[in-house]
Amino acid sequence: MKHIFIINPAAGKANSYEAIRTALDSMEEPVDYEIYLTQAPGDATAYIRNYCASNEGRVRFYACGGDGTLNEVINGAVGFEQASVSVYPSGSGNDFVKYYGGKKHFMNLSTLVHAEDEWIDLMRVGNKYAINATHFGFDSCVAQTMMNVRRKKLIGGKNAYTTGIVVGLFKAMKNDCRITVDGTPINSEGKILLCTIANGQYVGGSFRCAPRSLDNDGLLEICMIRPVSHITFLGLIQSYTEGTHLENPKIQKYLEYCRGKQVRVEAPEGFIYSFDGELIRQNEFTVEVVPHAIRFGVPQGAKALPEAHEAQKDAAAALV
Repeated sequence: MKHIFIINPAAGKANSYEAIRTALDSMEEPVDYEIYLTQAPGDATAYIRNYCASNEGRVRFYACGGDGTLNEVINGAVGFEQASVSVYPSGSGNDFVKYYGGKKHFMNLSTLVHAEDEWIDLMRVGNKYAINATHFGFDSCVAQTMMNVRRKKLIGGKNAYTTGIVVGLFKAMKNDCRITVDGTPINSEGKILLCTIANGQYVGGSFRCAPRSLDNDGLLEICMIRPVSHITFLGLIQSYTEGTHLENPKIQKYLEYCRGKQVRVEAPEGFIYSFDGELIRQNEFTVEVVPHAIRFGVPQGAKALPEAHEAQKDAAAALV
């Protein structure tokens, strides 16, 4: 199999080119590999689609960067039977691999190139795909603020996330939108604090929003939280970060957590949602699951976190 490493030189603290090339060249068994450095946003997707259209042999593309690089790679490889994808998580944000226990399992190239391919689901809006999550409401306000201030002194840089939270506390505690899951409305009042539609389990670097999610069950996990007071919000953060919010009795009256195949969102003009980290301005859209849409290389030792396994057992038992 051909191994092609797609490196985003702008991702993370340092360009990973030398580390990857040195490790591959020093392996006992030669690896048939190429390295491609992306030139601009969207370049990885175009390169992969052009490569797959011209080559029929088995190939695996490795996203060497963060979640944005992974998103570009899956959008390039999806639909090509000869292609699979995996990750060398060298970016600042690597939420999707947390589903498999974290980046440590994907950083050893000796095991990564021998990873076993598994079919996993993707989510789709129109003709674009995401592998990890679609989220909106408070989260989108934080993300948009971070992008706006990241290069500013004092409030930007390492303080950008804190700035985003502060702005969100003033501007995004009550967001207008209506959410329908497989034809059933889940917020008839038309207000939310936040909502995440997940294939993975984590968003925002540390928030385990969907601890029961499985990336191969043909279903999306929907976690919606209704508007709350500032004091209640601050009390929810730790539980939402740890992924214990589904069992926390203090949260249940604000929480809607369900599974579905299609999620319809209708909101006022100017509405923004995050699609694997890309901020998109669209007030009406439908997120649908695409079961077993792509092969994903899972290295030895990496596996879905325990709660996901328990959810899988419960789902299987319900069918008996």
